[in-house]
Amino acid sequence: MSAAAPPVHRRRTRTLVAVITTLAMAVGVGAWSLRDRVVDDGGAREPAIGTATGTASCAGRPVRAPRELRGMWITTVNNIDWPSRRGLPAETAKAEFRGWLDLAVRRNHNAVFVHVRPSGDALWPSRYAPWSEWLTGRRDGRDPGWDPMEFMVAEAHARNLEFHAWFNPYRGGQPATVGGPGPRLDQLAPTHPLRQHPDWVVTYPSADRPGSRLYFNPGIPEARTFVEDSMLEAVQRYDVDGVHFDDFFYPYPEAGQDFPDDAAFARYGRRFADKHAWRRDNVNTLVREMSERIKAMKPWVKFGISPFGIWRNKRTDPAGSATTGLQSYDDIYADTRLWVREQWLDYVVPQLYWHIGFGKADYAKLLPWWAATVKGTRVQLYIGQADYRVGERGAWRDPAELDRQLTLNRRYGVNGSVHFSARQVRADKLGAVSRYSRAHYADPALVPAMAQLPAAPPAAPAVADVRRGTGGVALTWRGDGATSFAVYRVDGDVARLVGTARGTAWVDRTAPADRSLSYCVSGLDRSGNEGRISAPMSVPAP
Repeated sequence: MSAAAPPVHRRRTRTLVAVITTLAMAVGVGAWSLRDRVVDDGGAREPAIGTATGTASCAGRPVRAPRELRGMWITTVNNIDWPSRRGLPAETAKAEFRGWLDLAVRRNHNAVFVHVRPSGDALWPSRYAPWSEWLTGRRDGRDPGWDPMEFMVAEAHARNLEFHAWFNPYRGGQPATVGGPGPRLDQLAPTHPLRQHPDWVVTYPSADRPGSRLYFNPGIPEARTFVEDSMLEAVQRYDVDGVHFDDFFYPYPEAGQDFPDDAAFARYGRRFADKHAWRRDNVNTLVREMSERIKAMKPWVKFGISPFGIWRNKRTDPAGSATTGLQSYDDIYADTRLWVREQWLDYVVPQLYWHIGFGKADYAKLLPWWAATVKGTRVQLYIGQADYRVGERGAWRDPAELDRQLTLNRRYGVNGSVHFSARQVRADKLGAVSRYSRAHYADPALVPAMAQLPAAPPAAPAVADVRRGTGGVALTWRGDGATSFAVYRVDGDVARLVGTARGTAWVDRTAPADRSLSYCVSGLDRSGNEGRISAPMSVPAP
């Protein structure tokens, strides 16, 4: 799911189908590009969300906060989500990005997944990659004069949103059909690493085919290390919360085309029985090495992948799912089940972009398969939700489809959802986003803690002041050693989470005006572990 462009799905006219298909190939989002590769469909337990604080209390009431990741993908390639067009002035681009973050806050999300390396380029000043043309409007690598990554991370954290940096490891460029360099090496930026290392280049599909583009060869160890270094540069330099890949490693298969890596296989694949096993090992090695290197560099940074939703079909492998679609293990060499079992990942976000009851890939059958796959591991399960499909014919014309899917997620212990993509969350087609938001995201949530990450729960804060004003009830507090804070308000028999903050002040804009109110505050460490709850402080009724 590399980007958030218009999905690759069947439309009413063949012309529009061709246009959208080409765009999806360029962007590379399993979200849509692969839904049709499965087939054209023409269109547990309760509750599962974790609850924070255990037996903690505020003013004698038990404290309750949902533990659930809620996020959306913000795609940069082809200017799908952000920036809205190439070459925007810095202040305009910044204002647009703030708008996406404000949307996330309004929808009670707590994370964003931002596309910072769409295709061998970068949205930060990099020693390894040229500036992204989707930002600068140019392919000459010219510096835009500001640091988008530094800005984006700071703005996300100011709203207490986790920032997951989303990378496409092996894509070297976009197809010419969407304005990219296509298969032409000389059309890349002069400083592009593939121009400096033409021996690393693989063209796929062949140059005479629409959608042809350049890739880093995953089978060349030096190329793999370079790609890892280029991504880890961002981890080292910026305060990111997560490193995120989508489903693109080896490309999805094209009819009559094989990925032309015979020379690399002859040189590096001798110990493997066949090229397929070698390719799988190449991807496994990238995933394992990135996991190890991230944790060696910054142990608190999470590593997650959003793979295509089908590992293998049961008719191919008894351990597979009750599906009959494309298989990531066999067709794109992504052994996603192994990554979970080896616990190289902190979280996995399978793209389940099919409706409940779809014959070839039923959401209601894939979901329990993934829940069983992560069971017994430390890997958290989030689901990639297909907001982009709302309004398509068939089941997707029902605005309640995503609502039903989120309900099913809770039954199977899912730890959260990521929505594809920001544009669709904002569009709220058929009111579907508002519908599932009311049912599932009405209140804020804390990000699920991960036991494998460093833990240092902070001491209890001290609430300094609580007072009513024209905008609500304003709170201030003191607290040391916390990355963020949770604010609780007593409502009836419980104290529920009403807000989160990175600083030591917050305004409750939903505070009832007809009664006195009691508040408590807790601190959380970088990994989301919650410390002790403060003593309560009350504000009288007006």
